[in-house]
Amino acid sequence: MSTRPHMTHQERTMAPRTAADSAPDPAAEPTATDGPQADQHEDRDGGAPRGLARRIVRGHPEDPRWARPALLALLAVTAVLYVWGLSASGYANQFYSAAVQAGSVSWKAFFFGSSDAANSITVDKPPAALWPMALSVRLFGLSPWAVLVPQALMGVATVGVLHASVRRRFGAAAGLLSAGTLALTPVAALMFRFNNPDALLCLLMVCAIACVLRALEAGRTRWLLLAGLCFGLGFLTKTLQAWLILPALAVVYACCAPVALRRRLGQLLLAGLALVVSCGWWVAIVELLPASARPYVGGSQTNSFLELTFGYNGLGRISGNERGSVGGGHHGPGGGGGGGWGQTGITRLFSSDMGGQISWLLPAALILLVVAVCVLWRARRAIDAEQAAQRAEFLVWGGALLMTFTIFSFMSGIFHQYYNIALAPYIAALVGMGTVLVWRRGGRLARIVPAAVAAVTAVWSYVLLDRSPEWLPWLRWVVLALGLLAALGLLLSMGGGVRNGAQDASRDDAQDDAQEGAQDGVRDGAPARPRSARAMAGAAGGLAVATALAGPLAYTLDTVHTPKGGSIITAGPAVEGGRGFPGGAGWMRGQGGAKGFLPGGLPGGAGGKRTGGAGAAGGQGLPGGRGFPGGQGFPGGQGFPGQPPGGPGAPGGGAGHGGKAHGGMGGLLDGATVSAQAKRLVEQKADQYTWAAAAIGSQNAASYQLATQKPVMPIGGFNGSDPSPTLAQFKRYVAEGKIHYFIAGGERDRFRGGSRTTAGGAEATGGTAGKRAGGQGMPGGGFGQQGPAAEISAWVEKNFTKVTAGGATFYDLTQRKA
Repeated sequence: MSTRPHMTHQERTMAPRTAADSAPDPAAEPTATDGPQADQHEDRDGGAPRGLARRIVRGHPEDPRWARPALLALLAVTAVLYVWGLSASGYANQFYSAAVQAGSVSWKAFFFGSSDAANSITVDKPPAALWPMALSVRLFGLSPWAVLVPQALMGVATVGVLHASVRRRFGAAAGLLSAGTLALTPVAALMFRFNNPDALLCLLMVCAIACVLRALEAGRTRWLLLAGLCFGLGFLTKTLQAWLILPALAVVYACCAPVALRRRLGQLLLAGLALVVSCGWWVAIVELLPASARPYVGGSQTNSFLELTFGYNGLGRISGNERGSVGGGHHGPGGGGGGGWGQTGITRLFSSDMGGQISWLLPAALILLVVAVCVLWRARRAIDAEQAAQRAEFLVWGGALLMTFTIFSFMSGIFHQYYNIALAPYIAALVGMGTVLVWRRGGRLARIVPAAVAAVTAVWSYVLLDRSPEWLPWLRWVVLALGLLAALGLLLSMGGGVRNGAQDASRDDAQDDAQEGAQDGVRDGAPARPRSARAMAGAAGGLAVATALAGPLAYTLDTVHTPKGGSIITAGPAVEGGRGFPGGAGWMRGQGGAKGFLPGGLPGGAGGKRTGGAGAAGGQGLPGGRGFPGGQGFPGGQGFPGQPPGGPGAPGGGAGHGGKAHGGMGGLLDGATVSAQAKRLVEQKADQYTWAAAAIGSQNAASYQLATQKPVMPIGGFNGSDPSPTLAQFKRYVAEGKIHYFIAGGERDRFRGGSRTTAGGAEATGGTAGKRAGGQGMPGGGFGQQGPAAEISAWVEKNFTKVTAGGATFYDLTQRKA
């Protein structure tokens, strides 16, 4: 047995090498086990292993003493940030909350992700993201808190996993910087407090990358299998988006893993098999079951999950050809790609409505990625294993960033601002790793790169903050001034101190530097600097970090303070120059004089201003002035998909604020508010029916289902365009006495953002009405289509008795007209 003391991976790679160390020790423990062994290290004190509490508080023995308390403090602050005032957003996206409610009372609805407990249709995604929320509601009962808390906990877990992954190779400082950057990214704070699938997807992608990095350390197959499992669960969360980064990770592993090439390829094949098995079992069940034994697959036009995967949720998102979607495939004025979802191109994620969500540190991450890869490029595994491993880690995170960035920039289909959460952990990791790597290496690199990154970040933060001129106008100037001052300080402190450090530094200072380098987990190849230069550099570096995070922090606090609701939400304050619907934040805003519809939105509609801001000034509406099913909304009387007259999202709806719940444009595609009278009506004898009611569109149905906790059938699914049910099926349900009411209209109630009003034209009842002022209507589904929803609505109006309650219109399907 070897007499060498047990050392962790970082201790072995950072410790000075002696002649004895250079010679191989056949009895020593192999490096393949250093990761798990390090986690199981025992601190012998009187022969007793270290207690769990001490291990939690102290952390890894190779870390400085401040590292673990700082991590625990960061996780605690993140938890408070993500949980504080969580229930103010209500049920957030009611489309998913209704499915959560259904899954909490029906295991069949839980398994399939059904919109209602009677299993008429599923949501337009796989169900994995719904499962944690449905279990929470089963445990705590239905409430906004029970729905949203699992999302917040996923956010805390994502921050923790990112820290652990970065810390293993680059040290505690890099891990904390990466974790803090992720926690304060505005779009991350937005989605970890919301109930869309993106929260779970982000956690799974970080876990997958962490597993790949562990596999890269020693070529362990089990870590690749765990990565495949994460990718499989990611597919069951948001289908093909989970696989965007797969090619980059597979190439890096095939090129950099420390095992033979044949073994690498075999391991990748096994990981692919694990991926297929971990998601394929659910897909196989859905595809092989008879249609009569399961709910309709929402979002598809042929009741096929494979069609949904490769069409509406897959390649259609890239090409823009999405059957059944709203706004997809329609091209904005001025040419170019992007259709109705904004202009595509390399600058897309830096644009007015995207930049403030994600791009604060994106330039810094790209700069640090290029510099780090160049510095580490010549490292060879046989010569410097640590540098080669660091290079592989940069390639993994950088490859994930570049793959996602490229696809998001050029995809022409549905694209919402909150999708950018996928980029948040990749940017955060590169910022943390790159900053520490450059800082510890010194030399000319340390003189120029930190100063350049600080300056670029300060200038870009100023640009982003200047897009909201009436929101904290002093902040942009403070960030710019202090950021440039920090850049100057870094440049001055790194100059002569580094160049002449070998001659000027004392022996003690050199030892201090060496110790700091070992603690940070990065090999320090630079000569020692004088203590005064180090102090100045530390102060300037701290100021640079603070100013770089000031803008994201302010955006994040605004996001936490502002309740969010609906299907299209954004982080931070109102911005100027946002695009119109679909995909434009500016159109959703109503405060701060933010501009809404601008050229580059959708063509052909009327302009005009709405209450609370310049919402549609100088811009375009929908193609040809066409409306949506189920409600009023656009100038000329056009409505939104599945919305009741006067429902959320109607122009004139008051001062929305970046997705405020039930407030103005922020409630776009949100459900209606259900009055007490309407609730009592739907609840009457509800247990005697399979569905207490039916409504056009999932959002409209979700409002009543959440209010009554009774199944409400969403006719046509999310967009009202799915052929579920057909008119013949609906007639059969009515004849069998399975549906009590048909919800034809909503209520003109006063919401937080202001009162709902009809904007310049006749309202549509339940998705009917063909042509209205300004162009063609959209009964029951896609632009100008006459789908089953329109046929059902017309048949109901013709044959059944109308009932009103609390301003809403219903049809009693048990009472035919004379």
